[in-house]
Amino acid sequence: MNVATHRFAVIGNPIEHSRSPLIHKAFAEQFGINLVYEKIEAPLDGFERTVEQFFKTGGLGLNVTVPFKENAWRLAQNHLSQRATLAGAVNTLWQVNQHTHGCNTDGVGLVTDLQRLGVLLNGARILMVGAGGAARGVMQPLLNAGCAHLHIVNRTETRAHELAALCSSYLTTSSRITSGSLSDANHGAPWSLIINASASGLSNQAPDLPEGLYAQDAWAYDMMYGAQRTAFMLQAQRQGAAYQADGLGMLVGQAAESFYIWHGVRPEVLPVIEGLRQSFKTTF
Repeated sequence: MNVATHRFAVIGNPIEHSRSPLIHKAFAEQFGINLVYEKIEAPLDGFERTVEQFFKTGGLGLNVTVPFKENAWRLAQNHLSQRATLAGAVNTLWQVNQHTHGCNTDGVGLVTDLQRLGVLLNGARILMVGAGGAARGVMQPLLNAGCAHLHIVNRTETRAHELAALCSSYLTTSSRITSGSLSDANHGAPWSLIINASASGLSNQAPDLPEGLYAQDAWAYDMMYGAQRTAFMLQAQRQGAAYQADGLGMLVGQAAESFYIWHGVRPEVLPVIEGLRQSFKTTF
């Protein structure tokens, strides 16, 4: 394909902050692939129209970010990967014979980044903070990695219970799944890994979590990322987490899986993560 036909994009609202174009261009350079990768801000009531127009004008693949992952699931519901079916959310779209296909690569991105960091997932006791699309997209890979206990907490408690019920419906491992409100976060503590998948980080706030949650040598992982340590990471450090990480590696990891779906080759993620870290130092 020529340069003009290698057209990809990330779609969301807002979208200006996205680093996806930098990531995919860096991946493409590893293989000598020419591509155009754009940012598309879709109207909140115009996601489907925007996607249709993108593919009609030669677009090959879309990454989907907030708040459209569940919209994307509905759009591709007749051609979903198993990961997307179980997640109930889609972050990667492409077309085959004019049919829109969807996958969710968030869970793969999270698990591969946790493994890169040296987090032991087999037998882990994990607290998941948040029950929205970000959390739904990573449940199956975490369970498949062999965690012993996964406790879901959310500001709206009913959403946590709903997500726990969904996870239990496709559970094929010996993991235990429980759920509750944010104030229930210490039910089952201490935790070896706490993951922040809540929307609190969008406003640079930490979730309202009680003390006494972290086991010795525990990890705190925030799906948000930035030039500075996130509010959740700072909270975790104060509350006793031995290690803290943000979600930049997850971002690159999920992008790498999308890149593989579209191009059939797996890029190296570490140099791209390091390059983005360096860009934070020079642009902020």
